[in-house]
Amino acid sequence: MRWRAFYADNNMTTSSGLLLIDKPAGLTSHDVVARLRKVLNERRIGHAGTLDPMATGLLVVAVGSSTRLLRFAQSQSKHYIGTVRLGVATDSLDADGAIVATATVPELSLEVVNAAAAAMIGPQTQVPPMVSALKVKGRRLHELAREGIEVERAPRDIVIESFVLTPTEQSGDWDFDVTCSVGTYVRVLLSDLAMALGTLGHLTALRRIASGTHHVHDALTLEEVTALEDVTSALAPPRRLVESLESHVLGEGDVAKMRMGQRVALGESFEGDEIAVFERDGELVGVLRRRGELWKPEIVMAPRGHEQ
Repeated sequence: MRWRAFYADNNMTTSSGLLLIDKPAGLTSHDVVARLRKVLNERRIGHAGTLDPMATGLLVVAVGSSTRLLRFAQSQSKHYIGTVRLGVATDSLDADGAIVATATVPELSLEVVNAAAAAMIGPQTQVPPMVSALKVKGRRLHELAREGIEVERAPRDIVIESFVLTPTEQSGDWDFDVTCSVGTYVRVLLSDLAMALGTLGHLTALRRIASGTHHVHDALTLEEVTALEDVTSALAPPRRLVESLESHVLGEGDVAKMRMGQRVALGESFEGDEIAVFERDGELVGVLRRRGELWKPEIVMAPRGHEQ
C-alpha cells in the first residue's frame, strides 16, 4: 500500500502523531474527525484547515497530545486544484448552493484569463463568505445565512502564491491550480476572478492536494484507515507537524530542564521566536519560545511510550 513508505520512519505504535486523510466529497471535516475518534478510540483528534463538504483531498489530522502542534501545520500554505463554472453564481459560491444569478460569458482566451489570474497574485485582503464555518459573536456564518441574516465580516490578509487556469471541453468551465496562504477562501477567489472577467462564476470542484510539506499522495482514505489491523501504526511521528519551524538538537541536560519547565540557553541564533527541539535520536521534545536571551518551554511532549 502507498502509505508504507511515508510512514516508514514511525517504527513503534503510539497514540500520538500525524495522520493524513484523503477526505471524500459529502463529508464535513468534523465528520471525518468524528469517524476517526471512533476508529482510534481517541477523543483528542483535530485537523489543520477545514474543507467544505463538496471539497475532497488532503486533511492534516493530529491525534492525541500531538493536537497541541496543529497550529504549526495550520499556518502552512495550501495547494488546490479544481474547476470554476463561469456565467452562473450561487449563494454559497460553490455547487452546493442555490443559483442566484446568471450572466453572459464573454469570449475569453487563455491569455486573457491567465492575465486576470496573474493580477491576483500577491498579498491582498479577502472578505470571508457568509456561507462559511467562521464564527461571529459565537455563531457560525452559515447558520446566520440560512436564517437570511447577513453580517459585516472583517477582511482577512491573504497571499496568492500562484494561480493558473486552463479551459475544459465543457463550455464555460475552466480548471484551475492555485497555491495560497492559510485563511484563503478559494471560492471567493474564483468568484472575484469571474467578476474581473466581466461575468459571474462558482466552484464546481475543489481538491486540496498539498498543505505545506504534506501531500495527498501520502494520505489514506477513511476506508483504508478502517481496514488496518492496528490503526495507530498509521500515525507518523509528532515531529512531522513542526516541519515549518526552525529546529535544534538539545543535549541531555537541556532536555531534562525543558521537561521540568525550565528555560534553556541555546548556543546559536534563530530567525523566529519559536523553534522545534529534539533529542539526539530525533524524538521531538517540544517547542521553545524566545524569552530575551533564553528559551522558554512552550509545548513539552511526553517521552516516547508515555503519551497521556
